[in-house]
Amino acid sequence: MTKLNTTMDIFQLLDKSNCKKCNKPTCLAFAAAVFNGQKDLSECPHLSDDIIKAYGKKTPANDKTGDQEREQAIAQLKKQVAAIDFSSAAKRLEIPLSGNKLTIRCLGKDFSVDTEGNVTTDIHVHPWIMVPVFNYIIDGAGIPPAGKWVPFRELEGGKTWYRLFGQRCEKPLKHIADTYTDLFEDMIRLFNGREVEDYYDADISLVLHPLPKVPLLICYWKPDDGLESNLNLFFDSTAEENLNIESLYTLGVGLVNMFEKLSLRHGFRRDL
Repeated sequence: MTKLNTTMDIFQLLDKSNCKKCNKPTCLAFAAAVFNGQKDLSECPHLSDDIIKAYGKKTPANDKTGDQEREQAIAQLKKQVAAIDFSSAAKRLEIPLSGNKLTIRCLGKDFSVDTEGNVTTDIHVHPWIMVPVFNYIIDGAGIPPAGKWVPFRELEGGKTWYRLFGQRCEKPLKHIADTYTDLFEDMIRLFNGREVEDYYDADISLVLHPLPKVPLLICYWKPDDGLESNLNLFFDSTAEENLNIESLYTLGVGLVNMFEKLSLRHGFRRDL
């Protein structure tokens, strides 16, 4: 059976009619319920038997292998963090060091990491941000952004990752933006998104800072005169000098998960 990795993976299988026959207000709500193990795909009356057979019950809620792998990766990264010189890391990255804690600004929020790899922050700590933060501290070169935006595929390591990045990051973010355009822009601004005037002539052009020297540009074009909407993510050309390609990909997937949860929490109220 094919594995479904996110709510949006499940959403892609549905007809998006919001028929409510599954007892959920929208197809996106149903997809979230399936992702969390509260519903089964077979409860959608519009899915064919072939689709149900192909995907079955293989969802993240009942497949713990990925979670276990992430926990093991985080444990290894914590050991590497514990082995580095924090004073040197603070100078290299130009971030504050107070006592035994380095503090990194992530999406407008402070993340403090101590010499044992323990993270302190006011918001929920998820593996999608812990892995990039640890790798940033361990290997980041502290290179200032060049101000040159490039798509993921033009990064050196992106040549082998860009198709997956498009499927797991850009495509699901586009669906969220299509469904809740105003809310989508609000969510970006919530995380200190900074507007870029007329960049690529996009309707929405906002820069986020998932990590201090790893900015991310989100460009969204609304549907117009028979043309479909479009969404692209761009990184600074220096991105791989401060963060490895897998962690850049992880940041993208994490943003998708974060936006999914926020849209599920706040967006449905506009549909009811």
